[in-house]
Amino acid sequence: MNWYKEVAQHKEELIEIRRYLHMHPELSFQETNTAHYIASYLTELGIPVTRNVGGNGLYGVIEGRLPGPTVLLRADFDALPIHDEKEVPYKSQVPGVMHACGHDGHTAMLLITAKILQSHVDVLKGNVVLCHQHAEEVLPGGAKSMIEAGILQDVDYVFGMHTSSNLKSDAISFISGPAYSYADAFTIDVKGLGGHGAAPHTTHDTIVATSFLITQLQTVVSRGVDPIETGVLTIGEFNSGDAFNVIAETAHLSGTVRTFKQEIKNKLINDMTSIIQGIEKSFNVKIDFKYTDGYPALVNSERETLWLKNISKTIETIQSLEEGSPSLGGEDFAYFLQEKPGSYFIVGVRNEALKADYPHHHPKFDMDENGLLNGVSVLVNLIEHMDTLEKI
Repeated sequence: MNWYKEVAQHKEELIEIRRYLHMHPELSFQETNTAHYIASYLTELGIPVTRNVGGNGLYGVIEGRLPGPTVLLRADFDALPIHDEKEVPYKSQVPGVMHACGHDGHTAMLLITAKILQSHVDVLKGNVVLCHQHAEEVLPGGAKSMIEAGILQDVDYVFGMHTSSNLKSDAISFISGPAYSYADAFTIDVKGLGGHGAAPHTTHDTIVATSFLITQLQTVVSRGVDPIETGVLTIGEFNSGDAFNVIAETAHLSGTVRTFKQEIKNKLINDMTSIIQGIEKSFNVKIDFKYTDGYPALVNSERETLWLKNISKTIETIQSLEEGSPSLGGEDFAYFLQEKPGSYFIVGVRNEALKADYPHHHPKFDMDENGLLNGVSVLVNLIEHMDTLEKI
């Protein structure tokens, strides 16, 4: 089926949904009104909805009349604690909160996809689970709790998408294999013995000890990880002291670790621990090291990604199919891909003429909504052709 005209017919409603959501953003774990809006929309289409799945998450199910696999399509819908600085009619009406990462667009794409698929249920092969996920932006995220609540029961494949202001609005991007990294956090609290700045011999200087610690931590990747592999250790926070003539007693560090492989992650943690123990002995200080696991690495299934790219070649509004580059950002759709085969693709929304070229998480982030039509086209086409994936 050629979906071009049908998808195009929903352009006005797609934009209306996206802009409504943009005007009424809600922070992670607080998205009650957004969840109600989504549930009401799906219910009006005649799609049964299950609410409060792992929190504010919800899903609808479209049951096809013909045999086929069950496919989960996921869109997240939480916003960020950023004040909207755009001067547009659909500017956020909630001070200090905005959809600065495109989740409003993700939700709009999936709702319009649901409307189109529901109107063709008689020829639909298999079932479609419309997963609307809460709290992607804040750990522990919403994906894990929705999975624990059973959303993947009887699901065969999972697919998700993310908008990108780095990719032109006539383009779609695919990444086969590792696409997003582990996104972990850590804190380090150092306690020495404070004293007068004029008598350092009577102290255990925390700032000096912590400075040596920071320097040595920078060798964990550069001298401990194969240069062919990927690893990042970043110190993002260093707080200590409050007077020019006082040697501080405590210091606080926080940072992040990023990599694509569990074995690299384990090595980084072990090396950090060894260095910390050495600093404790060398400077006679006590160090509390806390490591927090973030989202796991997102790894796209190679078969499903190549298949989806080939399907997308038939969509006439997509002018460019690009090979994406892996990112050291985090994405909790990784939990879905740990359980089921599938792929997470990128929908271009960049358009300099519309000032839709600011990066994600920027207070002036916006999108060319024409790109969202391509996202809908990919989703409806992949559902139509799921039987061909089964034959590969």
